Parts: sequence; structure tokens; C-alpha cells
Amino acid sequence: MDPFDHPIPENEQLRLQALHSYNILDTSPEICFDELSELAAQVCGCPAAYISLVDDTRQWMKSLCNLPSIICEVSREYAMCSRTICQHDVVQIPDLQLDERFKTSPFVTGIPYFRYYCGAPLINTQGYALGSLCVVDFEPRILEHREREALRQLSHQVVAQLEMRRAMGALQATQRELEAKQTEAEQLMLNVMPASIAHELHQHKAVEPRFFPNATVMFTDFYGFTKLADAMAPRNLVDTLDQFFGAFDGIVSQHRMERLKTIGDSYMCVAGMPEENRTHFADACLAALKMRTFLSRYARERAKIRLDPWQMRIGINTGPVVGGIIGQHKFAYDVWGHAVNIASRMESAGEPGRINVSENTYGFVKHLFDWEPRGAVDIKNAAPMQMYFLERIKPEFSADEAGTIPNDKFWVAPI
Repeated sequence: MDPFDHPIPENEQLRLQALHSYNILDTSPEICFDELSELAAQVCGCPAAYISLVDDTRQWMKSLCNLPSIICEVSREYAMCSRTICQHDVVQIPDLQLDERFKTSPFVTGIPYFRYYCGAPLINTQGYALGSLCVVDFEPRILEHREREALRQLSHQVVAQLEMRRAMGALQATQRELEAKQTEAEQLMLNVMPASIAHELHQHKAVEPRFFPNATVMFTDFYGFTKLADAMAPRNLVDTLDQFFGAFDGIVSQHRMERLKTIGDSYMCVAGMPEENRTHFADACLAALKMRTFLSRYARERAKIRLDPWQMRIGINTGPVVGGIIGQHKFAYDVWGHAVNIASRMESAGEPGRINVSENTYGFVKHLFDWEPRGAVDIKNAAPMQMYFLERIKPEFSADEAGTIPNDKFWVAPI
């Protein structure tokens, strides 16, 4: 046989596209195909059988029955199945050694020394011949019509398995895509609400509002923000706020706090909820000190290039709050209560670069930090309130000279 003289189906390119859509080439053996090739050998009374698929360069065996694995593929020009895929009927070759087309095939002249071949094309529902179901013998023979018809019917079952396998693969791909989207949605929920709240919302499609007898709320905003914003390009403004709020997110996370929301240049977070703890007063103060340090470092860098500094006011208050989910389509976890309003007033009544703390919070942590008492300060829509500027951690409880990092004694001191 001239190795270059082998037939090519008229629809070869479309046939190859169809074959590759099954994603089956070079896959591991599968019992469903092995059982069909074994059944073909039994029904036809042949010692061996195989299921082959023909791509652009080779014949590859998906299943081998009573044949060595070393013949799992052969160049297409020497493959008997190259002829079979051009037919819409069973191809039978009684003696391969007497057939001019195949007598020099390596499967005939060498292991496994085929003498007889009968193959039924694997034609899918679009009419493309993907390969063949074949029975072989090591002696010349002829199959009766009944046996050839049985081989044809079994080839239909092979195609059905291919279709089922492809459909299952598509279903699994869809399942993986849905799981990836679900994971992405869950991660987005974690970005906008505490983990326990996101879990409750995912499980029950709703979150029960909850009263917290004691939590510490913090508000921040940038002093003179409007003037700063007017002097910046929109992209630079957004990037700068993203840099600040990203840093704040890391700080509040380190201190067991939850970022609730940002509104313009204002940042709101809370400690002691939804997971309650007994150190939320100190956690909020420590976080505020780190935020102030971060802004001070940034201001020094801007001063080097003669730019105005970004200065921030921070307000902190402790008291009872209610937490819950608001919104039907765009969910947001929020807190309400008089304590929240007072925390906002602490921020607005503060000074640039200072941390303004209410008497409610001060009473719990006054022995841990250095303070500057402010006395009673007028606030909007309320009677004057005692306020305190938080300066630093007391030296005996500080692990650094700046008084922003607590030492071991800090955490064993009574709160």
C-alpha cells in the first residue's frame, strides 16, 4: 500500500471538529467502552476487538480487548479504520495479507499480526464518522450477515456512550462554572458584610436583626476633603481613597473589627459585633492609633514634594446598637442606635489628626492609654458631652516608643 494513498472523507474538517468536541482522545480506558469491545468480540466469535478514533494523523484506540497496549495507536495511512470512516457500512477484509491496501501495514507484518478485519463506522447524530468498532482475527475468516449486523448495532451503542460522555462533561463543566460563580458571590458577600452574617444570609436567605448591649463604633473623615478633591484628577482621587481605605481594612481586620461602609471620604467600622468580645473598646482605640500613624507617614511623604497633607478626624463611642441587613437586592449590613449617632458626633467634634473619644469608651480603657481631657464639648442636637483625645498607649503597656503597639502587659491588664 502506498502510505500516502489513503482516502479522506469529504467533510474531513467538520469531522475532525466533531471528533475533538468529545474531548476523548488520549484519555484513560473506561469500563463502558471496554465492555462494548469485549461484547463485540464475543458476539462475532473473534479473539480480539478494539474501538478506534481517527484524527488527522493517527488511529488511536480507546479500548483494546485481548490486544497488547503497545498498539494503542498507528499512523493513519496504515490504519484499516481510515477506510472504514469513509463508508457508511461495515467493512470486512477476509485476509489482510492478500489485500494490496493493507498487506504492508505494521499491524499485519508485525505484532499483533492481524489476518482478518471487520469494522463498523462510529457515525454520530450529525453524520460524522469518528472512528470504528472493529473485530479482528489472526486467521482469515468471513463473518455472516447476522454477525456483521450485530457489530453495526454495537457501534451505535459506542456512539451513544460517546454522546453520554460528552453530555456529562458539559454538565460537569456547567457545574464547575456554577460553583465558581457561587464562590465568587460568596466572596463578594464577605467583602460587604461579616462572615457570620454572610453565612446566615446564604443559609436562610435572611438575617435576623440582633441587639448588642455593648459595641464600639468608629467614624473617620478627611478634613478639608472638598478642597483636596477639587485639586485632583478623578482617577487620582479614587486611587488615593482606595489606598487609604484598603489600608484601613487591613488594620480593622487585625483588631477584630468589621468595616461597615464608606460614604464619600467617610469610613465606618465597629468592634464587638457581630462576634461579641470583651476587648472591643481597646481594639477600636488600637486600630485608630494605627490609622493615625498610617496617615502621618503619608503626610510626611507629601510634604517632601510640597503637597498639602491629608488629615483625618477619628471619632469613637461605645454603647448598645442593633445590627442587621438592609436592602432586598443590594444587601448591606449596618448598625443603628444612639451610640452610632454619638460616634458620628465624636468625629465631627474632633480635630484634624486627632482621635476624639467619648466618655463611654474612655471609662473602659482610661488606664491603658494616655489622654488629653477636653471637658464638656458642645455637639449638634445634644447636650454638651465629655470628650478625650486619645494620645498613645501608656509607656508601661507599649511595645514601641510611639505608643501604638501593645505589649503583653496590655492584654493582661483588666478591662
